[in-house]
This record gives sequence, structure tokens and C-alpha cells, in this order.
Amino acid sequence: MGHTLPFYDHEIDLVIATHPDADHIGGLPFVLDRYQVLGVMDNGQTEAGDDFILFDQKAKKETRARLSARAGQTIDLGAGAVLEIIFPERDMQGLETNRASIVARLVYGETEFLLTGDAPLEIESYLIGKYGSALKADVLKLGHHGSHTSSSAYFLSAVKPQYAVISAGQDNRYGHPHQDVLARLKEMKIPFVSTAIQGTIEFVSDGHNIACKKCVSVL
Repeated sequence: MGHTLPFYDHEIDLVIATHPDADHIGGLPFVLDRYQVLGVMDNGQTEAGDDFILFDQKAKKETRARLSARAGQTIDLGAGAVLEIIFPERDMQGLETNRASIVARLVYGETEFLLTGDAPLEIESYLIGKYGSALKADVLKLGHHGSHTSSSAYFLSAVKPQYAVISAGQDNRYGHPHQDVLARLKEMKIPFVSTAIQGTIEFVSDGHNIACKKCVSVL
């Protein structure tokens, strides 16, 4: 069910800012300038950094609706696709930003995608305790760009993904993805695809099966 916007489509229903770190919101003011955005969802944190201030100003000016993510919210995306917010479940002011990342499940028919932001190991453990096997998803976007601070063996076992996705720049200064995470994926026989290898990654779902378009997967 994934697709990219055609060049003539300049309307976005909802933009989600997982948390106010620069690498997650730094490009969103450009999106808000270029597209007609109907709503913005964030985690409710109001950090004072320049990137957040600009994003906040643009969001107030350019969008119709501003939402704070809370577990239990569902967003009907149309055509049977639903986005379920599973974290956070309370006000996250004052908490370290990665720990406050929005975690969401995209459900379309019998297929599920789990999107974890930069959620670290302790949040993964919390989600396992709360949701257990309900975390299962066909596609998992690995937390924190494949850093060793996320993607525990317990979490991967709970999710049981057909694919793991690593969102990281090529030759980035943080060393993402970390070798121990890649070794864990190999040991658990979870194929992964990486933006550093192929750029934009697109999945297509018919509600029953998932295909990764033009993917170069690694096992």
C-alpha cells in the first residue's frame, strides 16, 4: 500500500514528528512550507532548540490541526488503513527525547508495520510487558537508526518481522547501524533493508502479503 506522492499532489493529511531531535524534525519546516498539511502530530514535548522553535512556528501557522500523540489513539488513513499510537501514554515533558518517541503501528488488512522512532531498550522492554505478542509486525523500522541502544533480541523476538528497516545515512558519523545489531539480525535470520544502501524504501501491501519494491535485502 506504500506509494510516493505524485509531483502534482501537494496535500498531506498528517505529518508525525516522533520527537523534537534535529534529525527528526529539522526537515519538517520545509515540508510545511512546500505542502498543504492538514495536521501535525508530535509527542507533546516543547524543547527550546532552534530546530524545534522553527518547526513549532511553522506548524502553528501552516496547519489546521495540532495533535499530541497518546497511546490508544487511532487514525483512519482511508481505504482500510489505520494508524494506531501505542506510545507515549502520558505527558512526556522533561523526559529524555528518545525515551519519549512516538511508537505507532500501521495496520492494513492482515499486514502490520511497526514504527519506533528512536525508542531505546527500556521503552522496548516496557512495550513488551504491555503488549506482548500483539507487537508482532511484518515490517519493523529499527529504533534509533540501528543503534545498539535499541533492537534487543527480546524485542525482535516479540515483533517477529519479515523485514527490518534501517533508516540511516551512508557513512554517518554515529556509525549507524551498529555491528552488534546487524549480527543480531543475522543470527535471528531477519532480512534487513537500509536507506544507506538503496535510498528510499517502498513496501506494497494488498492487505494479505507484503512486497518490498526494488529492495536489496541483506540476511
